[in-house]
Amino acid sequence: MRILVVEDDAEAASAMCRGLAEAGHACTTAVDGVKGLEAARSGGGFDVMVVDRMMPNMDGVTLVQTLRREGDNTPVLFLSALGEIDDRVKGLQAGGDDYLVKPYAFAELIARVDALARRRETGSVHTLLKVGELEMDLISRGVSRAGKAIDLQPREFQLLEYLMRHAGQSVTRTMLLEEVWHYHFDPQTNVIDVHISRLRSKIDKDFDRPMLQTVRGAGYRLDG
Repeated sequence: MRILVVEDDAEAASAMCRGLAEAGHACTTAVDGVKGLEAARSGGGFDVMVVDRMMPNMDGVTLVQTLRREGDNTPVLFLSALGEIDDRVKGLQAGGDDYLVKPYAFAELIARVDALARRRETGSVHTLLKVGELEMDLISRGVSRAGKAIDLQPREFQLLEYLMRHAGQSVTRTMLLEEVWHYHFDPQTNVIDVHISRLRSKIDKDFDRPMLQTVRGAGYRLDG
């Protein structure tokens, strides 16, 4: 698979390409949005683009908007230190297909890149997550179960998004702290328990079968 990495941090770009190469992918780098646009226009036949949002000369959002206007539908994974809901929405509305907040686990980056490539092969790149009868629209930020709308607070939305992306898998407190709250230490609070409880009351309330499970000694799991 051919991947275009558009990242102004040369050290980060180099490390990313080394990791992608070790995973069996061919990697091309561009140091800013202008160079990234030139590379994308060169007809390199890229399967996926990994684009930093904040760059000199041309930012990532402008780059992707330009490519989409030109009819380039190469799947794009945005990387950014900007992790608020509005930032993610802006990236997705610009034409991004996925959004990963820095700092990130490299294994997750590889998994998301591979997922985007698979979706492109099947012609189904979209921004809708679905687990069983539970659906999440990453653009409108709408959530529903069996057609019934569910109103979530921003953090609850982020938590559910992570659980849906890892449906059927047990996720630990540490994983949730790092990926949803961006803590790389345990602050010894019950913040996860509180949010899980609130989320469970919203997505499982009035339904016969609970989807959000507590895995004793392991964490939590969302079942379809």
